[in-house]
Amino acid sequence: MTNNTFNWMSQENPEQSIPLPTPDEEMEMGNTELPEELPILALRNTVLFPGVVLPITVGRDTSLELVRDAHNSDQLIGVVAQRSSDIETPAPDDVYDVGTVAEILKLIKMPDGSKSIVIQGQRRFRTTEFVQTDPYFVARVEALEEDEDASEIELQARIRSIKELAIQIVNMAPNLPSEAAHAIENIESPPFLIHFIASNLQMDVEAKQDLLSTVSLVDRAEKVLDQLNEERQVLELSEEIRSRVKTDVDQQQREYLLRQQMKAIQEELGESDDVSAEIDELRQRAEEKDLPEHARETLNKQLKRLERTNPAAPDYAVTRNYIDWILDLPWREYSEDNLEVDGAAEILDEDHYGLEDVKQRILEYLAVLKLKGDMKAPILCLHGPPGVGKTSLGKSIARALNREFVRMSLGGVRDEAEIRGHRRTYVGALPGRIIQGIKKAGTNNPVFMLDEVDKLDSGFQGDPSSALLEVLDPEQNDNFNDHYLELDYDLSKVLFIATANYVERIPAPLRDRMEMIEINGYTPHEKLQIAKQYLVPRQIERNGLTEDKVALTDDAILYLIDGYTRESGVRQLERTIGSVCRGVAKQVATGEVESVTIDEDDVEGYLGARKHFSEVAERTEVPGVATGLAYTAVGGDILFIEASVSRGSGRMSLTGQLGDVMKESAQAALSYVKANAEHLGIPQDAFRYWDLHVHVPAGAIPKDGPSAGIALLSALVSIFTQRRVKHTVAMTGEITLRGLVLPIGGVKEKVLAAKRAGIETVLLPKKNEKDIKEIKDDALEGLDVQLVERMEEVIEHALEDEAVVDPASLFAVPDAEKSPAPSNGKTTTVQETVVTD
Repeated sequence: MTNNTFNWMSQENPEQSIPLPTPDEEMEMGNTELPEELPILALRNTVLFPGVVLPITVGRDTSLELVRDAHNSDQLIGVVAQRSSDIETPAPDDVYDVGTVAEILKLIKMPDGSKSIVIQGQRRFRTTEFVQTDPYFVARVEALEEDEDASEIELQARIRSIKELAIQIVNMAPNLPSEAAHAIENIESPPFLIHFIASNLQMDVEAKQDLLSTVSLVDRAEKVLDQLNEERQVLELSEEIRSRVKTDVDQQQREYLLRQQMKAIQEELGESDDVSAEIDELRQRAEEKDLPEHARETLNKQLKRLERTNPAAPDYAVTRNYIDWILDLPWREYSEDNLEVDGAAEILDEDHYGLEDVKQRILEYLAVLKLKGDMKAPILCLHGPPGVGKTSLGKSIARALNREFVRMSLGGVRDEAEIRGHRRTYVGALPGRIIQGIKKAGTNNPVFMLDEVDKLDSGFQGDPSSALLEVLDPEQNDNFNDHYLELDYDLSKVLFIATANYVERIPAPLRDRMEMIEINGYTPHEKLQIAKQYLVPRQIERNGLTEDKVALTDDAILYLIDGYTRESGVRQLERTIGSVCRGVAKQVATGEVESVTIDEDDVEGYLGARKHFSEVAERTEVPGVATGLAYTAVGGDILFIEASVSRGSGRMSLTGQLGDVMKESAQAALSYVKANAEHLGIPQDAFRYWDLHVHVPAGAIPKDGPSAGIALLSALVSIFTQRRVKHTVAMTGEITLRGLVLPIGGVKEKVLAAKRAGIETVLLPKKNEKDIKEIKDDALEGLDVQLVERMEEVIEHALEDEAVVDPASLFAVPDAEKSPAPSNGKTTTVQETVVTD
């Protein structure tokens, strides 16, 4: 009910007092003869009920004319409610069809020219047709009769409940006069009581109109009863809130007075209050800290809890630690970005040689940040072989952007709580390492490196990779919720950089949230430049030398690269240079030399004999051996495929820890050779009376993948035709039974491996031509790259023209030894391992 619901009954406003209708008057109103047509007055924001007196202000010109004509002729009018109060000039469709016949009791002219009228509802009606719209509405109407089928007992029960609830509400509402309760008690007519209460309830126009349109009086009573129940609940809740607020205020005042008295007593006794001083210090820090609203509310709540907790209780330390974490986190502290793109580029080039793709991406982010002023940081993943500078690049990016750098190693992490933290219910609980890293950085926009993201593990404690999904999702990480803090923390300004060796080991949903940037292995020329600019100076300094005491020539560094390292990165190269520098340091410390310049011939004096040689010429001097190219965790490498034959029943054995995919490639290669035996000059007896054994050396290392397909086929063609595979040729590519050569991955690493091994010609699938264009010219210098589409081209490039032995005589079998075909081409295998090469 509104505050002025019963004001017209108040003794303070006797001039507004209008007597309630008597039962006879109400019966007379209910039996009012209804004319066939009525002028229609549309009301905004209100509904008139039968028997209710309503003062309204008339402002529209059409309504003024209607009121004037009706008042002068003592004519009844029809009052209907507008469907929308925003319409200034309603049409017939803009008003409800059920309204109330009304009598104009009084017309009052206002000083501003408008008119106020007091009207009283008589009975309900329904419009059937509008016969006039200008200057005001006139409509044909029909009476809406009351439902007489309702049970008298059922109606009286509801009426009694309505009176009781209404009187309770009057007594509970502080602004309603007590006379209102007396007036409600004296209303005898059920319809008028329902209409009177409904008219004064806080209901929207739509709900009041629904009540007016309801035919059954019992149903109308039920709806009013529901509204009264809601109103009573609101008033009870308001009273409860007022009482609680008053109690809280009284309690706070009491605590404040007691605290002040305790402080005064302690000062008088000369005693120090360390706990109070500690809490005052925390409050001071809280006032000075720039916190988001939700964090400040939690902090204030915890400070109050700390004040009420006994310092000797265990909860005291838990609450104190939690408050410290909230205050120590950099909620809104940011480091100022270096927005000079050229300057950032110089820093990146100063720290790292090459790596153009990732440098370009960082500079693009910096340029957009400079133009836009504010943006979410990208989520990058640098993937490539070990030792190519992925981790150190993160530090360089932080320095270029003028941000703090935080590194988090994920290798072997298997507990979700490492990412999200433990809940405070656990003893010794702490936030996750993400929040710990942010606290360590001291700013809300550091460069955060997630190292070795492909080495994440999972166990019964949960899956940390799943917990990282929220951290690395730009659409979610502005509300990251740590289990310890239980507060939303904004990570959207953090530049996350993940590193990985194997992209395939990163779960697909996590991989999908990151922008993948591949960092390939270095060419010998790139390694030379990196060694001269970074590795040699660093190792000279670490070993207590100076540049005037030791120097390495380019030939010496290239000899180290070729003879002592086999890697895509430069990690082993730096260790090797460090060994040379330590040898020189020993000589300088013992006085053997004052300074030394190390050339290629001097290297073995410090490191011993050369460790790596090219085995290609030795391995491929007999038929049946082909040189393939593989991609491993440490970059590219060469792979020998060996095939041999022996008298048997046409079986094939595969050894060397081969995975299922590689076994299938060998079977496809053999099928192709059998299908093209006549064209290749291979007698059919070779497949029926000779067993084939295919072996891939380094048997302790699992191998798999389809890229060895053309090398397997070349080895088989070589053994069956006795034509040797050229020792200067290496190859990689997938094959099909139709003899097509399909594209593969890791082209750059494989090409670099071929060059390190002394290969002169590399056979690659034609569809990998785009990958060759991405390799620098100096890396391809001295290599002849042949692009092939079919196996006929592979055999032409890979095999020598002349056979060592005539295959017809080699595989000839005397007729006496021949028996019915014993072989069904069944293949036997020695190993059953499936791994990734």
